[in-house]
Amino acid sequence: MSRFRRRGGAQDPRVGFRDNKETEPQGLIKAARKSGQLNLSAKGLSEVPASVWRINLDTPEEAHQNVSFGGADRWWEQTDLTKMILASNKLQSLSEDLKLLPALVVLDVHDNQLSSLPRAIGELTNLQKLNISHNRLEALPEELACLQNLKTLQIQHNQLEQLPDFLGRLTVLEELEASNNHLKSISSSIGNLSGLVRLNLSNNKLKTLPTEIGQLKRVKQLDCTSNLLEDIPTSLAGMDSLEQMYLRHNKLTFLPELPNCKVLKELHVGNNQITALGPEHLKHLCSISVLELRDNKLNSVPEEISTLKGLERLDLCNNDIGSLPNSLGTLPNLNSLQLEGNPLRGIRRDLLTKGTQELLKYLRSRIQVPDKASVQDAPPVATAMTLPSDALVNMHALMTLKTLDYYEKQAAVIPEAMFDAVGANPVALVNFSKNQLTEVPARIVELKDSASDVNLGFNKISEISLNLCMLLKLTHLDMRNNLLTSLPAEMEAMTQLRSVILSFNRFKTFPDVLYRIPTLDTILISTNQIGSVDPLKLMKMTRLSTLDLQNNDLLQVPPELGNCESLRALHLEGNPFRNPRAAILAKGTAAILEYLRSRIPT
Repeated sequence: MSRFRRRGGAQDPRVGFRDNKETEPQGLIKAARKSGQLNLSAKGLSEVPASVWRINLDTPEEAHQNVSFGGADRWWEQTDLTKMILASNKLQSLSEDLKLLPALVVLDVHDNQLSSLPRAIGELTNLQKLNISHNRLEALPEELACLQNLKTLQIQHNQLEQLPDFLGRLTVLEELEASNNHLKSISSSIGNLSGLVRLNLSNNKLKTLPTEIGQLKRVKQLDCTSNLLEDIPTSLAGMDSLEQMYLRHNKLTFLPELPNCKVLKELHVGNNQITALGPEHLKHLCSISVLELRDNKLNSVPEEISTLKGLERLDLCNNDIGSLPNSLGTLPNLNSLQLEGNPLRGIRRDLLTKGTQELLKYLRSRIQVPDKASVQDAPPVATAMTLPSDALVNMHALMTLKTLDYYEKQAAVIPEAMFDAVGANPVALVNFSKNQLTEVPARIVELKDSASDVNLGFNKISEISLNLCMLLKLTHLDMRNNLLTSLPAEMEAMTQLRSVILSFNRFKTFPDVLYRIPTLDTILISTNQIGSVDPLKLMKMTRLSTLDLQNNDLLQVPPELGNCESLRALHLEGNPFRNPRAAILAKGTAAILEYLRSRIPT
């Protein structure tokens, strides 16, 4: 075939491989001819061998040494190179001979010392993914605009000061990763990227966003964390596919109104200067599940917060909030409410340390009960004149709040009268915490048709019974401060379970059954003796957003954990591993995950 031309001259094909075994380059290149993929990452290369650029053109050396070829050695039938990885080397430039690889679909040269790209890159018209991150680029060649099949462009961690106009011609681009540069402005042509789904502009120097950004109708994730933004263009409301928006660490003084973002699930605006949160900011957030407002200057929360029925996590830490609306306690899905660092009045400090469900229950208890809700039908265990503190069963809590309470009694068993009083009343919340229970009460199975939240924390329970596993409507389970060493496999049937608290127990291994409950979004299992976790199984838990593994026995953190993209809160402090170091941990979850991803072998 004409494309197989013999190499002229006597250049050594192993140039660039001086620090490796002499047989390695030819072995890799021979394998690449068969697979179409060549991985030369972390080889210490200061230049790319000429034989790599000419892999599609030159006749293999073995063709001149063998008389006959088997089916696997027919070099003339072998494929063109479609994927090349040159990451984590010492490359300062790429040759114009790059154009000799026109079939490339993936080119990865991240983590090198490149200060420019060859103009020939524009001839790779089949390229779909280009990773040039973690280099020293100050500008991009206009020839990039010729890559009309490009879907992913990763240019983060360079020295770019602007995104050029010509990038707007990449109309099929789906992912643009431009974080950690020196960007001061974004061209209005960004509005032409009609195929864009993910846009990351975090850690730059942006003071404004172009109005045209509202034309990005398909973007699902927008990250503008750590910039200098003082306001958000009203056109942002046009991004009606937006599901996640990150505006942390900016200079915003107000929360953006997003009337058309009906599918927005996560809004992160912490570390700004927002002073007010009003009904007008909340009325359009009909699908919101995560609202992060920490480290702002809010002094109140409107009653209308109760309209956010899908809200699961609300972070209000470090504001100036003095009181909370009682209606907050009625949110059916809220499982994480963070309030540290606020001058709250009227709420006991010890109540704030008992966790979200205790606090929500307290707020519900402060809601005025209408006069029609009399206690004339209540069982005789408590009368209208009986003080709640003297009654065995709190009938007000049972009938109006659907709560069965028997906590802080230091009791070894739960009195039968507690379950007898339930009768036909549906019970949603069960609190038997801070007793001396050594086992889960057997009669708890009687609540299987209604119980959604069970708190058995601060007891002496050594195993979870099958009766508890029959509560198939359970969404929240608190078993902290017990004597558990394992969880039963039958918990797999609890397909509505969303949060589980297992801190301060005696687990030596991460409970395998948790990996098989895909609905979990919160796992708190700190202060145990766990030595490892399986990142591949965690990656399959696509709803998992909070994982607390503090104070365990983790000797190493698997880099693949960085691929758990759903995680928004990962806590690892207090373990004996050496990496990530404390400085990384202190930067928060996003920094930890990025660090771990950077250590994944290519």
